[in-house]
Amino acid sequence: MLFFDRDVEIDLKKWSDSKIRKPLILRGARQVGKTSLLKHFGQSNFENTAYFNFDEQPELSQFFEQSKDVNKILQQLSLVFGKTINPKNTLIIFDEIQECKNALNTLKYFAENAPEYKIACAGSLLGITLGNHSSFPVGKVNFINIKPLTFLEFIKKQDFDLFNYTNTIESIENIPDLFYHKLVDVFKMYFISGGMPEPARILVEEKNIKATQQSLRDILLAYELDFSKHAQSKDIAKINYVWKAIPSQLARENKKFLYQTVKTGARAREYEDALEWLIQAGLVHKIIKCNKPNIPISAYDDLSAFKLYLLDVGLLRQQSQLDPLAFKEGNRLFTEFKGALIENYILQSLIAQFENLPRYWTSDGRAEVDFLIQYQNKIIPIEVKSDENIKSKSLTIYHQQFKPELRIRYSLKNLHFENGLLNIPLFMADFTSKLIGLL
Repeated sequence: MLFFDRDVEIDLKKWSDSKIRKPLILRGARQVGKTSLLKHFGQSNFENTAYFNFDEQPELSQFFEQSKDVNKILQQLSLVFGKTINPKNTLIIFDEIQECKNALNTLKYFAENAPEYKIACAGSLLGITLGNHSSFPVGKVNFINIKPLTFLEFIKKQDFDLFNYTNTIESIENIPDLFYHKLVDVFKMYFISGGMPEPARILVEEKNIKATQQSLRDILLAYELDFSKHAQSKDIAKINYVWKAIPSQLARENKKFLYQTVKTGARAREYEDALEWLIQAGLVHKIIKCNKPNIPISAYDDLSAFKLYLLDVGLLRQQSQLDPLAFKEGNRLFTEFKGALIENYILQSLIAQFENLPRYWTSDGRAEVDFLIQYQNKIIPIEVKSDENIKSKSLTIYHQQFKPELRIRYSLKNLHFENGLLNIPLFMADFTSKLIGLL
């Protein structure tokens, strides 16, 4: 079965080789590939992988209920594994660890009393972080965040030669038409599946759009079932209202999130807990308005104004019921839905590259800059265009007011830099950090 190589494997290797290593928890929403990533990492870097799944084998929980002695627990786990677990050549994987709160709590004892063992955990972010503060081993674990596949990770499997070409780009100049058009075509494919590994695998390996669609629907249904499983009863309906409202919110010209459009008469204080639940679950990104683009950017947040995006562009396309056949009709897949799919994609790419969550900026209803990023003590304004129409009064107004050293525009225009404006083709968003470094 096809496996997507993930950039985060570099972080896994650093964790494994570290002398101050603690048990590891992979953080990320459901279905982003945590389990398959750990299994692949174990197979590629260790002689043995001792895999334990607390959902499939609930009886494993007894080992952690009866004792906090890690040596005794390891003896019992070795019996289940079929041979002695050797810390020198074995990766221990605890999957679905949220199903065993005692195992989660016991990680601190592994950190203190058996640091030589390499233990990596995966599980629902919902179950690990929400409502389990008493069992969480604060300060005794390492974390690595797992996000949906980037376009670069997708294209590496879809067209390896094209992937290799993109990595040869070391200067800011036009991409030859032959490569440019091929990249646009693969980019359209990515928008069909998005970055969730299973639908992406189905699309790349099986070329089956219908099955890809079904996989996306299954993921969305699983998330909605999780609302009932993990949320408090009083919040379940409100979470559903907020979740279902995101596509319609993004379809408006002004994408600022309005509670009253979630449900008639809705007020912020009634829905704040539901929104926070979705954020903590990793299912949505909350992008806050910035009142003034100064350093640090977080000091100028307007907490009353924000936009909501989904964790993955493929899920947003499916939830918005946009037919993937639109990709055959020129750039319609990008321009439909008020360009929200492209904005969601760009946000995913920025989050994967830059430490601080982006913000956005508005000016008295005259202008709105889609995103601001803080980079090396500079604030960079970003404009997102879904096709080749690159006229933008918003970026012009921002430039006149704040005189930034660098502005970035994403569009379907070719790569170029002129007068402080860096135009990045949409399919090269994952190279943003690299391209800034070339200036």
